[in-house]
Amino acid sequence: MKHIHILIVDDERLARKELKRTLAGFTYLNIVGEADSADSAKTLLSRTKVDCIFLDIQMPDKSGFDLLEELAITPQIIFTTAYNEYAVRAFEVNALDYLVKPIREERLEAAVLKLKNQIATKDIANKKLSIHQKIFVNDGKRYHFIPLADIFYIKSIENYAQLHFKNERLLIKRSLNSLEEILPDDTFFRINRSEIVNLDFIKVVVPFENNKLKITLKTKNELEISTRRSVLFKKRTRI
Repeated sequence: MKHIHILIVDDERLARKELKRTLAGFTYLNIVGEADSADSAKTLLSRTKVDCIFLDIQMPDKSGFDLLEELAITPQIIFTTAYNEYAVRAFEVNALDYLVKPIREERLEAAVLKLKNQIATKDIANKKLSIHQKIFVNDGKRYHFIPLADIFYIKSIENYAQLHFKNERLLIKRSLNSLEEILPDDTFFRINRSEIVNLDFIKVVVPFENNKLKITLKTKNELEISTRRSVLFKKRTRI
């Protein structure tokens, strides 16, 4: 079997050391690095291929959940924490497993086996989301778990993205480019430099000035597709 690349994220050095020692017994696991904070983990993830993160939750400055919110593409996650009260939230973000410290050997073995089986069936690191999935975001005040099918419009506002879904708007610190990387191509379309729409919500398309198109969504939003994107839109929708 190919190697599974692991990143260990925990602010406690001894906890990282013990986990490294235990995981060394699994010959197909390759520990590519370790980090003592969410920010250092994010830096490592930007330059290293990682299949799974063994992730602590409570850390100084930013939590494990904060790290996940900042990632454009999320590897498999196995939480390792001294607290059991985050279990429900952990599985809401599709965590593969949730291990409570001190980690029992049989629980770790079960989690690693689950990881091995998951990696054997699909490459999670590069997989786009399905329209049937949900996206986990944090607006700085609370966590949200939003069905992608409910998002009809996304607008870039400086370094933030504003998600429009149902009767709500949510501002998150994420670029439009990073969202475009994970959104399903067959449903979401970038109409210009600052806006993405859900094609399922388009009600009317009409010609507009300078070879542009103007669309009206079922939510009554009227938006312009840039000239260049209009050409791609016509090819995509065959209009």
